Amino acid sequence: MKKMLTLKNIGIFLVFLFLVIQSIRIDKTTEPVNPATDFIALTSANAEVANTLKIACYDCHSNQPTYPWYTNIAPVSWWIKHHIDEGSHHLNFSIWGTYKDKRKHHKLEECIEMVEEGEMPMSSYTLMHGEAKLTDAQKLQLVEFFKALKNAMPQPEEEQH
Repeated sequence: MKKMLTLKNIGIFLVFLFLVIQSIRIDKTTEPVNPATDFIALTSANAEVANTLKIACYDCHSNQPTYPWYTNIAPVSWWIKHHIDEGSHHLNFSIWGTYKDKRKHHKLEECIEMVEEGEMPMSSYTLMHGEAKLTDAQKLQLVEFFKALKNAMPQPEEEQH
């Protein structure tokens, strides 16, 4: 009988804890798009590439994430917010225009590598956002776009001869 009471108490405590953590909300504030620094605006990406970037990349790599319904449920919301913060810290397409040429060059190399190797968008993201899963044609199109941008840029100083 004591064991049942203990399990019941643990269950009640876990439900109570789950309800309490719902009061710890994530910040869902987004910043307005500034065309003077936004990647899509600055690179004159065609509509197809722009759409792919918005669907597959911008939720984690810009100041314009969309927050689905499940971001209202802790602790899932905390994990997603952390993921978005990490992604936009590493590469933020909203502030692309503020990056130095050397950083842009490096980020384009990373974009090429991540898309070619299927590391981006992450499978944990595409699991809930099936529309973000890239087809082979979309991957090729993005990689070619990133390569063309990289090749059109001046080489970073340390690589110039």
